[in-house]
Amino acid sequence: MTAAKLHIKTSLAPIAVHSPYDGALIGSVEATDPSEIGQLLETARCGAEISRNLPRHKRASILEGAAQLIESRRDAFAETIVREAGKTIVQARKEVQRCINTLKLSAEEAKRNAGEIVPFDAYTGSEQRQGWFTREPLGIIAAITPYNDPLNLVAHKLGPALAGGNSVLLKPSNLTPFSAIKLVEALREAGLPQEVITVAHGDRDLVTAMISAREVRMVSFTGGFATGEAISRAAGLKKLAMELGGNAPVIVMSDCNFDKAVEGCVSGAFWAAGQNCIGAQRILIQGELYDRFRDAFVAATKKLKAGDPMNEATDVGPMISNQVAERTEAAVIEAIRAGSRLLCGNYRDRSMYYPTVLEGTPLTCRLWHEEVFAPVVMLAPFDTLNEAIEMANDPDYSLHAGIFTNDLNVALDVANRIEAGGVMINDSSDYRFDAMPFGGFKYGSMGREGVRFAYEDMTQPKVVCINRG
Repeated sequence: MTAAKLHIKTSLAPIAVHSPYDGALIGSVEATDPSEIGQLLETARCGAEISRNLPRHKRASILEGAAQLIESRRDAFAETIVREAGKTIVQARKEVQRCINTLKLSAEEAKRNAGEIVPFDAYTGSEQRQGWFTREPLGIIAAITPYNDPLNLVAHKLGPALAGGNSVLLKPSNLTPFSAIKLVEALREAGLPQEVITVAHGDRDLVTAMISAREVRMVSFTGGFATGEAISRAAGLKKLAMELGGNAPVIVMSDCNFDKAVEGCVSGAFWAAGQNCIGAQRILIQGELYDRFRDAFVAATKKLKAGDPMNEATDVGPMISNQVAERTEAAVIEAIRAGSRLLCGNYRDRSMYYPTVLEGTPLTCRLWHEEVFAPVVMLAPFDTLNEAIEMANDPDYSLHAGIFTNDLNVALDVANRIEAGGVMINDSSDYRFDAMPFGGFKYGSMGREGVRFAYEDMTQPKVVCINRG
């Protein structure tokens, strides 16, 4: 993979991108100097004017065309994800398919969500008025994306933004830039004018320059809580959409479909090496089922094959870097010293951190409260449903939760009382459909993703009212 060509040429050292699995150099991208923000904005301004004047059918055609191009090159896109993000090839193929779905949903939104008639005559004194509202673009949107879903999370920002007639300043993760670049290339090949998306690569100084620019009307960010707080302080008066992580609980009731619950929780905990903001981190099991579930869960976890992500048989690939795997190992050791019991795992080979299961983790432990973002899961028994819900709601981060039960009343009671942006019934917490609203409660997020909901965040209503009196 060769160095990517970007708009801004600087004397900064190129950003090298390495394979998380074996450390091999994949390629490099040119770093953008923060002092060049004026040039970035000039391009984005031009792009915003072009984008807002594209007819809706043209926006939809571009998005649909890009989806078709990606579908025809799905193997190349999947291999790029594996090489730079370390996802297994099976998981990477699924991410490519989700990206295709996201772009197609965005194409439909461009045609569908244009505004509504306003019933002025429903109000006394407005009988002689009629009108409507349209949905108009915001202008320039800054999109900052993470490494864990390097293709589809970019599509979740670009697709709705383009459907709404905006231009985008895109800053993908320095660890996984090539999936984003390939997506932008597909959009341009499908007919998107070059100026509409400006891709930049750099560090925190570049991000600060982008988000603090007055002309940027919205910042869409997916990443960590500390970075989200820093962005909110620097951004100024503009829209913010943030997904800042989670610490997902899954409740397992004694009346559940046992095999389905074990299988779902294992997948939910260790998909993408646990680098999944809605992955199952805390599994709460009704007391009478606890021993049986624990033993089956640990046995299933031990069967997972960890290793080369290009191998079709691999279940768990590497973490994004050796340093991240080291931090995970240190956090688990800290939890064990605090009283957690290790049931399996806690073995690291460079960036490979093997699936790890703990029990008896103190509720005061950092691992219980914070997002682990790693192939680590904690099991805990509970006696009453009230106790389970209290434990589930304990952390400040809350995106998704799950419950396995055959009692509909219990399921709906839990769905009502859990503080989360989504509650999956008879699914693990990590189920997500790209059309549904996606975001968190409490400190987990601000705004919602999901194509329709992001599109509405990325547009603004304009009312037109005619007085016929």
